[in-house]
Amino acid sequence: MSFTLFMLLVQASVWTIGISAISIALGFLLALGLSAALLSGRPLFVRPAQFFISFFRGVPLLVQLLLIYNLLPFIGLNVPSIVAAIIGMTLCTAAYQAENLRGGFESVPRGLVEAADMVGFSPRQVFVRIKIPIALRLTFPALVNEAIMILKSSSLVSVVGIIEITRMAQDLASSTYLPIQIFSSAALIYLVICWCVAMAGRYGERSLPGAVK
Repeated sequence: MSFTLFMLLVQASVWTIGISAISIALGFLLALGLSAALLSGRPLFVRPAQFFISFFRGVPLLVQLLLIYNLLPFIGLNVPSIVAAIIGMTLCTAAYQAENLRGGFESVPRGLVEAADMVGFSPRQVFVRIKIPIALRLTFPALVNEAIMILKSSSLVSVVGIIEITRMAQDLASSTYLPIQIFSSAALIYLVICWCVAMAGRYGERSLPGAVK
């Protein structure tokens, strides 16, 4: 396998990393809202959040991507395939991250919340300054694992026409008749990317306030 072919896979990894990073970040923001809805105790918020999480955790990501890719034009939204891919992956990872965060929020010591109330913190300040930092510290390893899962699952966006690592590997393997070399190289690139995320996650976990150094 030539260096040129390997570099084509490396270039395709930019799409893998970019789509995954955007989806993870947007999914985290959505997950914060979903977890807050779950913990609100109000059926008006709890039930839609539960349905959202159940749906996007219960339906395979491949089906979600195909559904969103075909649904958006059907309702008059003609967006690029990369947008459809990001939407699908964002909604999927948000459901998993929301459950992780919910567990973290439920583990926040009640005494800290009560102390914050006593010194005059508003509910919003308690959520932002007390609950989120503690929940993030408690769930950080799970969130890093979810990020790695999304990176690997990003190979599925090839079904909507995105030329990421897997799609590029398929195209190169069919044109060069070197499937073992091509897919081995693709596997190596995925391994390096996921290893970097895992190492960054470990560093980030140690850097969080209150973490054991």
